[in-house]
Amino acid sequence: MTTTAETAPSPFAIGSLVRARGREWVVLPGTTAELMLLRPLGGTEDEVAGVLPSLEPVEAARFPRPDASDLGDAASARLLRSALRLGFRSSGGPFRSLAGLAVTPRSYQLVPLLMALRMDTVRLLIADGVGIGKTVEAGLIVAELLAQGSASRFTVLCSPALAQQWHDELAEKFGLRTTLVLASTAGRLERDLPPGESLFEHHPYTIVSTDFIKSARRRDEFLRACPDLVVVDEAHTCVAADDGANATGRATQQRQALLTGIAANPERHLLLLTATPHSGKTAAFRALLGLLDPALTDLPDDLSGDARRRDRERIARHLIQRQRADIREYLKGTSLQETTEFPDRQTAEESYQLTGAYQDLFDDVLAYARESVTDPSGGKVAQRVRWWSVLALLRALASSPAAAVETLRNRGGFADAEDVADADAIGEATVLDLTDAASVDGADTSPGAQLDASKRRLAEMTKAAEKLYGPKNDAKLARGIEIVKKLLDGGDAVVVFCRYIATATYLANALREAKGFAGVEVAAVTGQQPPDDRAATVADLAERSADTRKRVLVATDCLSEGINLHQHFSAVVHYDLSWNPTRHEQREGRVDRFNQPARVVHAVTYFGADNPIDRLVLDVLLRRHAAIRRDTGVSVPVPVDSDTVLSAVLEGLLSTRTAPGQMELEGIGEAARADLLARWTSAAERERRSRSLFAQEQIRPEEVAREVEAIRGSLGGPDEVRMFTLGAFGSLRSPAHPRGDGRFNVVTAGLPPTLRDEISREILDARRGRPGRRSTSTAVDDLLLTPSLPAAPGEVVLTRTDATVETLARYVLDTALDPVGIDEPDRPARRCGVMVTKAVDKRTTLLLVRYRLHLALPGRAGIRPLVAEEARILAFTGTPADPTWLDEQAIAAQLDARPAANYPRDLAAADISRVINRLDAVTGHLDDVGDQLAADLLASHRRVREAAGSTGNLVRRGLTVKAQRPADILGVYLHLPAAQS
Repeated sequence: MTTTAETAPSPFAIGSLVRARGREWVVLPGTTAELMLLRPLGGTEDEVAGVLPSLEPVEAARFPRPDASDLGDAASARLLRSALRLGFRSSGGPFRSLAGLAVTPRSYQLVPLLMALRMDTVRLLIADGVGIGKTVEAGLIVAELLAQGSASRFTVLCSPALAQQWHDELAEKFGLRTTLVLASTAGRLERDLPPGESLFEHHPYTIVSTDFIKSARRRDEFLRACPDLVVVDEAHTCVAADDGANATGRATQQRQALLTGIAANPERHLLLLTATPHSGKTAAFRALLGLLDPALTDLPDDLSGDARRRDRERIARHLIQRQRADIREYLKGTSLQETTEFPDRQTAEESYQLTGAYQDLFDDVLAYARESVTDPSGGKVAQRVRWWSVLALLRALASSPAAAVETLRNRGGFADAEDVADADAIGEATVLDLTDAASVDGADTSPGAQLDASKRRLAEMTKAAEKLYGPKNDAKLARGIEIVKKLLDGGDAVVVFCRYIATATYLANALREAKGFAGVEVAAVTGQQPPDDRAATVADLAERSADTRKRVLVATDCLSEGINLHQHFSAVVHYDLSWNPTRHEQREGRVDRFNQPARVVHAVTYFGADNPIDRLVLDVLLRRHAAIRRDTGVSVPVPVDSDTVLSAVLEGLLSTRTAPGQMELEGIGEAARADLLARWTSAAERERRSRSLFAQEQIRPEEVAREVEAIRGSLGGPDEVRMFTLGAFGSLRSPAHPRGDGRFNVVTAGLPPTLRDEISREILDARRGRPGRRSTSTAVDDLLLTPSLPAAPGEVVLTRTDATVETLARYVLDTALDPVGIDEPDRPARRCGVMVTKAVDKRTTLLLVRYRLHLALPGRAGIRPLVAEEARILAFTGTPADPTWLDEQAIAAQLDARPAANYPRDLAAADISRVINRLDAVTGHLDDVGDQLAADLLASHRRVREAAGSTGNLVRRGLTVKAQRPADILGVYLHLPAAQS
């Protein structure tokens, strides 16, 4: 939380304890004499209140010492300590957001965060390759900027197909609950707004469809209330490389106008994400960089040589771009014991040959296509429409007879084509596989057969195609079924990518009926389904086949940039070739990703051996792409005019001078290929030379990774979360019953009504709106404690950031701090305890202490005062007046102590009372510990800034850390030696 200019200072220091409205509060940054910002003691940021001291009395308060009558056992003492640690939402360390994360970032994923920390206004292009973890990297930056107070609201702009995934990832991994603003939700959201308030002011965290918001009216509304932090996914689709003469170009220009407006505010944080920043179009890449720094727009194409070193360094301040090879090489040079957790990708090619009636139909269609493209009737627009239509028909027929029938019947694809540019825009978006197309959903359909020369002949082709359904007549289908079965028999769960909706449906039905597929679950996902339903289909398929992993997902390219599939699948089959190698990479990247459970993933490229178009695409594009990636170590898109080259080669295929099936195309074949390969290889070499700089190899986050590990250790790890959750439910009359699979069932009927209602509300709120997971119930009677994500309704994930775990920790802490005597059965944790144990040979006193640390962090708006909390167990033998303090190792042994005998309650109360009455004697030591914590925290901040390259600047601008006195003593516990009891 940031401070603003204060009209008058508050009489109460930030972080101090005050009493108002009958309870204790902590004073927060931003407080003035006129308005105090207060958080309830033990409460969360959601419970922050504003209090006007002129209207409501506010007085200084001191944290109360424990009451000797508030005795509990060893279990209740451990519950209180865990509740305190697990309840912290902000870390005092250099990464304040870590307390709210349910994901453990790898060290390489911290590099973009370090780059962000050295910027006053964060402007980054994160261009890591497919599957490396850009979402996690962006989420870390978003969470940290929010936790530090550098940002208060954020928006993620993405395609509607990715919106739900972003929503779930931010909620499950970062504890950030967002509102989906899509064409399907905006109307309802706007109807519920208070008068005069913008949707983006009312909902501070939003996921927004880029295509929904890009229109002029929506764009202006968004820019008026645009958050101070914006993340743009698939940013390469938002910059234009030409004059936007066609429909696709105009849509891209609308997105670019939106981003230009966002970037125009120099104080706004902007994160751009893309796996293909340089799609072969230099102008588009420069436009992308210009959003981060306008000076980067006009740089020359060639940045090599000493004369351009400063230009390269300027770009490197804003750009990080790494491939998987870079990550592996980077980890070799660190002292960290980390594995990459990337699978090995094994690729293979499989082919089929057309036979019988299918071959006859293909030859007939090819001949008809050649006749159509040479037909001069109708003018230039009609000629261009016919060109794209026959190309679509040939491509559909190569996909499946079902796709061919659909294309022949669909005669409305070019209805809106008013000129040649419109015809080309529709054709390119639906026949070619453009990486910057408005949506991959468009690839699921074809523009139709706009061929009017002979309706009777088209009808005959349609009937012929209908007779080819099934593996008996469709050799591609028969061989494809064999390939899928072989992968399943090898233990893989398989995703099959198709070009057309009709093919996906046709193939899925065939697989369900195929011999040898009994017990195999098959599902299809296509662009006809809303994004929510796609995710629900995948989740349902995984659930139905959870025991066997015998599952096949048949999908169109609506999933090539959509839902991550690596948790459920380990093989990809390209049933239809993409005409863009980048799309192939995106498909395989759905399963070949960081944290893929399988050590090996398989990718099968499937093509027609006697199909001249398949052979052309495979030879000219796909194999060349793989060879360049193998030789140079980088993956680069096809150069800028590859679509033109491909069109020219295909045009040669349709030339009447070329015999059917001929691969050496007259005049342009070899020349076009050689020219394309030369420019493609040159682009790859440029990428290889520059990647050492843009891979940010000079940032070595080993020290940072250790800082992260230390911070997470102080917040409570997975084992502590598990033991706390099981123990708390058991203490509240709802014991957890093991299921034998690492999960536990909890019947909530025994919980206190207020806690049960809150847990039900948390679960239903967290899961509401998830695809296929909607629930209308108002109570959760049974919980399933599960050790891993994703979670379904009624499931509690055993992480410290799960809403139910957080609610349980807050309840345990709040009730422990309540006055003694209130709802005794519902207070599972106690602030005092005496235990007879064999773990000690001397009387040992343990103190549970909470420290408040005041941080002054420099930022672009000046010094930001922040308050962090930290819990410590301190222990001593002897008396408070003459203590011998234990080191951390000895304290850790005490935390594992178990009772060996009972101890009379009246004697325990008397012993605890004597210790509490003498605690003033240890105040000096507690203060010293607080000062040391502050010094350690300051050093940690400096080490992290040094790794980011900004220590000197940070120190000059006033980084300080100070511990508040006195520290809060939350609990006092005595361990008595069993022999002397």
